[in-house]
Amino acid sequence: MAESKTVEVAAAVLQRADGTFLLAERPKGRIWAGYWEFPGGKLEPSETASDALCRELKEELGIEVVTAYPWITRVFVYPHAKVRLHFFRVTEWRGQLHPHEGQQFSWQRVHEVSVRPLLPANAQVLQALALPSLYAISNAEELGEAEFLVRLQRRLSEGLKLLQLREKNMPRNVLKKLAHRVVAMAHEHGARVMVNADLDLANEVGADGVQLTALQLASLTERPGVSLCSASCHSREELRRAEGLGCDFALLSPVLPTLSHPGAETLGWEGLSDIVSGSSIPVYALGGLTRTDMINAWRQGAHGISLLRDAW
Repeated sequence: MAESKTVEVAAAVLQRADGTFLLAERPKGRIWAGYWEFPGGKLEPSETASDALCRELKEELGIEVVTAYPWITRVFVYPHAKVRLHFFRVTEWRGQLHPHEGQQFSWQRVHEVSVRPLLPANAQVLQALALPSLYAISNAEELGEAEFLVRLQRRLSEGLKLLQLREKNMPRNVLKKLAHRVVAMAHEHGARVMVNADLDLANEVGADGVQLTALQLASLTERPGVSLCSASCHSREELRRAEGLGCDFALLSPVLPTLSHPGAETLGWEGLSDIVSGSSIPVYALGGLTRTDMINAWRQGAHGISLLRDAW
């Protein structure tokens, strides 16, 4: 029996400035009626996902999209159909929300979703949505440990929620002591810590996850047993492998020229967009970036940016 055709769908994560996002209840008479989902709908023939998003939100919610960023693409097989969901983060729109199809709406927070039941396809989407836009990388060797911890405390107080401890030239016993302090500080502020490459160290210090190197990604056949797993990627092939391994997110680099690798070939913004397009996991852009590059990264489909020196 021939495989059924994949149904292409545009889905919107409408986000307000206060951090809440919109979920809609599927109306009576539809498959999965009463379940909650991100609003959207099927692509029409020859229609792009972006065009379908704008049309569906106008028809369903009565709003006109002003700013929407391409995000992740998830494939989910329901009993009745195989669906490819093209998610967009919609941050600006015109008009007042109006349920043109009689459905219920609810503004939710990612860690406090109160409506039930949710469509099965949305569990991993919510996990991805919980990731912050900034992923900081430690710089203790260059700054000095004492100064780095001072700056880390300040950034955590300002709202930093995700960082990677990556100090490749630091002796392991010294790194372990630093890791204990970093994890304790981060957890006190509700932030999460990834340890670069060393799974044993991540477990020893109670970190939240591990950041796999490209070499580890190439050699592993199953995902490490950690709460969070990310991978460092430099090509479409590596990103696809990270997806297949079950990574929660990925780093993609280098986007622009960097101080640490002068003269190295870069992806550029167009290359970033080309590789990220269609990714099923959030991707952070890395390499030669500053905080001012966040919106440009969103425009290319990245979840956010990762910073080393500029983070501190």
